[in-house]
Amino acid sequence: MKSLFASTAGNLLEWYEWSAYAVFSPFIAAAMFEPSDPGSALLATFAVFAVGFLMRPIGGWVFGLIGDRRGRKFVLLITMLMMAAACFLIGLAPGYAQIGVWASVLLLVLRCLQGFAHGGESAASTTYVAEIAPKEKRGLWTSAVFIAITGGSVLAFLIGAIITSIFGAEAVGEWAWRIPFILGGLLALVVLWLRRNMDESDVFEEDAADAALNATPPTTRAQNVRIALKMIFFTAGVTAVNYTWGSYMTTFAITQRGMEASTAYWMSVIAQLICCISMPFWGMLSDRVGRKPMIFVFAIASIALTIPLTTLISDQGWTLLVAVGIALTLWAIPGSIYSAVLAENFPTRIRTRGIGIAYALSVALFGGTAPYLNQLFVSFDLGWMFSVYIMFLCVLTIVATLFMKETKGIDLKDA
Repeated sequence: MKSLFASTAGNLLEWYEWSAYAVFSPFIAAAMFEPSDPGSALLATFAVFAVGFLMRPIGGWVFGLIGDRRGRKFVLLITMLMMAAACFLIGLAPGYAQIGVWASVLLLVLRCLQGFAHGGESAASTTYVAEIAPKEKRGLWTSAVFIAITGGSVLAFLIGAIITSIFGAEAVGEWAWRIPFILGGLLALVVLWLRRNMDESDVFEEDAADAALNATPPTTRAQNVRIALKMIFFTAGVTAVNYTWGSYMTTFAITQRGMEASTAYWMSVIAQLICCISMPFWGMLSDRVGRKPMIFVFAIASIALTIPLTTLISDQGWTLLVAVGIALTLWAIPGSIYSAVLAENFPTRIRTRGIGIAYALSVALFGGTAPYLNQLFVSFDLGWMFSVYIMFLCVLTIVATLFMKETKGIDLKDA
């Protein structure tokens, strides 16, 4: 249990650091980019957000190889350190007023470093928690991964709400937006201390011993590619819904609907807390009924509700709470079992790198680009097109799930 806590605590902090960028994006745009055109600056901010995601597949591949050879624990320590350093430096970086365009370049470099580390962290933590979980309760145990991920986002929004409430929008735009990044870097020291006492996964150690004795034959490259493609398309709708409703819709409410920033942040905090609370129940349910029925419910409901929920949002805080609360509670269904599904589909010998590539590549393509595409469509008064795009990605999730085997309760040694 201590290893589960250490892994998920680090996951929470890393996702807090990652989410803080999206939460404070309106203020980062004003501080780190040319301020004369706010719309263009915000687009550039989201472009940097997307580029950071493009580094995640690379990090997933590099740290996946390391994790499959040296163990999951080693990767979880290194990526935590890298992510924290990048976060701390973003908080200290000079702005556009001080060094001009170099501020934008520096921000891009630091986000790429975060993305590289984040790709490895996500792969290793997803693999690790699934491997230490009892097979009959893997859905419940692995729900902790995305509870921590959502909890990190909640923490970022909570700090956003507190800071904007205490200092006001003007002070946040001038300097206070840096506080959450500096705080994240300092909190990482606590997580590093927790992670140093983690146990290595028994599944990994046993497979390493079998590999040394040639006891189990490796899978072929073609088999691995087929698994990865299924997982990428499965992730498409899941990650697009997550980043649209968990990251972008608050900015949408502030910039497009005229909602007060502090109100929007508080509503998002409450909605994401509701999402977190629902996850263990979805995870337990999947251990009984299976993974596939849960995924179908999420995808079909998301297709039906995307446009109505987006249309609901106005300058009134309750509209954001209802829309985000419903959307994220639906997303919590696959979110709670996401780590289990990926781990149960990849063989142990390539599990970390397989998850690293499939997860990071899909998130980079369909998640990291979501805020940018949404803002781009809105700038052309074509916001409805993004809703259609989300619905299409959910269809891809349905198709991929149709080709997946039911995996609840399997022994990961047999995956």
